[in-house]
Amino acid sequence: MRLAVWQCPPGPEDVPGNLERLRRAAHAAAAGGAALLVCPEMYLSGYAIGAAAARRLAEPRDGAGAQAVAAIAREHGLAILYGYPERADATVFNAVQLIGADGTVHAHYRKTHLYGALDRGMFVAGAGDFPLFELGGWRFGLLICYDVEFPETVRRLALAGADAVLVPTANMLPYDVVPDILVPARAYENQLYVAYANYCGREGEIRYGGRSVIVGPDGADRARAGRDETLLFADLDRAFLDESRRGNTHLADRRAELYAALARLADAPPGAE
Repeated sequence: MRLAVWQCPPGPEDVPGNLERLRRAAHAAAAGGAALLVCPEMYLSGYAIGAAAARRLAEPRDGAGAQAVAAIAREHGLAILYGYPERADATVFNAVQLIGADGTVHAHYRKTHLYGALDRGMFVAGAGDFPLFELGGWRFGLLICYDVEFPETVRRLALAGADAVLVPTANMLPYDVVPDILVPARAYENQLYVAYANYCGREGEIRYGGRSVIVGPDGADRARAGRDETLLFADLDRAFLDESRRGNTHLADRRAELYAALARLADAPPGAE
């Protein structure tokens, strides 16, 4: 399966403009042979837009934005993963949704680890539903931005059977350590592919770092962006994944009985017994 990861500038509070840009990106991704296009975090609305705008632009899962993305997916014959502010009753979540090439929803995920005052001022954290879905014979998991910086999240998906993890993100400078070190480490230690789709350019006072990447289970880049807008392509290779898993047995060699204390320590202050 061929993935496309779109690194682009945000379009704050411009849902119609972002949908039109998505249509053009989907056309280019399909022309490049991709079966799945991954967009950045909060793509439909922009990320650093503030609580009032997030509430105003938030939609239910089946809202007008989802219907428009579904039409684009059907038009170009590829699946699309996009981020948006989700409204559920009076609550707003930072969410992503995977819509298949037939226009149907395959998976939905709410960000579980909120980053700083920016996230916490706009959103409520997701409860921890970590969905897996199948597309083209591959099992995918979903995370959003800061989530991937916690090793437990990717490990949970790997143990559930994920072959690849898709991560829409809005990673800002100076945090290149995330795409350069943490994302490859997550792929290697869990023996799966990770696709990390970031913004570039500016949004208000934020400067995004770019460096979107698709990493293989060997921890090596399959495709990597610089600082500017680009559309990355990479192929998921089943034979390579199987061979890599035979040679790297971290998951099989885990000693889960030694890690039970982690749950007990979760609510204790650092250094407490």
